[in-house]
Amino acid sequence: MTDYALILISTFFVNNFVLVRFLGMCPFLGVTQKVETSLGMSYAVVFVITLTAVLCWLLERLLLAPLGLEYMRTVCFILIIASLVQLTETIIRKVSPELFASLGIFLPLITTNCAVLGVPLLNLQKEYSFLESTLFGFGAAAGSGMVLVVFASMRERIDVSDVPALMKGAPIALVTGGLFSLAFMGFSGMVK
Repeated sequence: MTDYALILISTFFVNNFVLVRFLGMCPFLGVTQKVETSLGMSYAVVFVITLTAVLCWLLERLLLAPLGLEYMRTVCFILIIASLVQLTETIIRKVSPELFASLGIFLPLITTNCAVLGVPLLNLQKEYSFLESTLFGFGAAAGSGMVLVVFASMRERIDVSDVPALMKGAPIALVTGGLFSLAFMGFSGMVK
């Protein structure tokens, strides 16, 4: 039980995919203009990454490894990711057209988000069990989603603050993101 909690804490805080591993930077910088948009992207990322971890683990253990098809791993994983993103896109388009419009190009770009592919590959590298892989995927996704929402709220606050003209927009966002990353790197070494 302690191992499972450590996996969640590690992926959420200590080895956060966005702020420590620097995976998934595209949505971090592109979708964090408004909290509502980043919250919708967070839900999509949690759904896609968690299901990717589960389906890729099953595919690897039940089909690729037993048949000696490990060389097809990356192609198969990307097909799973693309299918899940299409499903997510369809669901969001039907449920919330406003959110779909506000996410714009960043929703289909989840397919090329390196964090989504990084989770199943790290699961294989760490030789996690099914439950450990699922928790690793969920923790990584939830940590990434939390970062998106918190960073969006910080950017909304900065937008109404008195910021020098040269620092408005992307420069202050990058400086803030760097400081945010440094704060999370303070957790390093707590869990391996």
